[in-house]
Amino acid sequence: MAKTGPQRYPGASTAYWYQSKLGGDSMESNVVVWHTTEGTSLPSYSGGTEAPNFTAKPDFAAKVLRWYQHFDFDTSSRALVHAGAVATNTLNVSQVELVATCDPATHAKWTKAGIQHLYTPELPDWVIRDLAAFAKWAHDQHGVPLTSGVTFKPYPGSYGTGNGVRMSNAEWLAFKGHCGHQHVPSGNLHGDPGAFPMAAILTAAKGGTIPNEEDPMAGITKKDIFDAVWKTDAIAAPSDAPDVKTNQAWQPQSILRDLQARIRSMDKRVAAMSAAITALASQVGKGADTAIIVAAVESAIEHAVIDVNINSKDA
Repeated sequence: MAKTGPQRYPGASTAYWYQSKLGGDSMESNVVVWHTTEGTSLPSYSGGTEAPNFTAKPDFAAKVLRWYQHFDFDTSSRALVHAGAVATNTLNVSQVELVATCDPATHAKWTKAGIQHLYTPELPDWVIRDLAAFAKWAHDQHGVPLTSGVTFKPYPGSYGTGNGVRMSNAEWLAFKGHCGHQHVPSGNLHGDPGAFPMAAILTAAKGGTIPNEEDPMAGITKKDIFDAVWKTDAIAAPSDAPDVKTNQAWQPQSILRDLQARIRSMDKRVAAMSAAITALASQVGKGADTAIIVAAVESAIEHAVIDVNINSKDA
């Protein structure tokens, strides 16, 4: 079967590429199966014989997931058991292993030992963000639906064939979208990725807000914003004040009020100049002496400035 769409996830390393030596079946994947490695480092996957298509490893310092690709998106990988009546690895699925644990006992042990790790029921926002970016890419480039429709059960209750969430063969054959190893039939027993935040990942992939992410504007009203901008108890010094370099509270209203003062000063000057010109023009041709002209100009300037002050106060 011909593969369509880009087969490599942008930015993913191919340092551990197994397709060249192990091959695989070509297909058009419309399902993503999620796993957890139950470790803290990139697995060897028995030389690739148990590898998924992708591994996402956390970089805690940078708060990003580092991606490794082992097979093309539309080439069968090897992280599922196939011991029943229906295919698994080769049934139009692309698989992702997250370097994390879903086991609360392992999580408690690693936490006590001070081992930095991911625990699927408590994934930080940046992990959800990067998993959502992958889900969006799989949707945009390969048409994998941004849906799930299955329950991600907490581990260890998710282990085994009778976990209550594992699909029947018919359900598996009809399924499209995102599921976990705990949902795959045909001899699969694993319960990973446990209580995986699939809904949050898909919501983020659709452009929504990550549910666990705190919205810095939550609960803030228009009045709160207005009061914060125009409060009068933190007026900073004018921009030309001697201590302006030490002023760390330069509020927006301070800038506007300083600008307003400067504009009023310019208005006074313009009004005064206009009045003087008008007064001078009125004396031309009248033969008035210098003292009369000076008096007329001074009177015009005085009245002009008074008028500007009155109008400014009204404004």
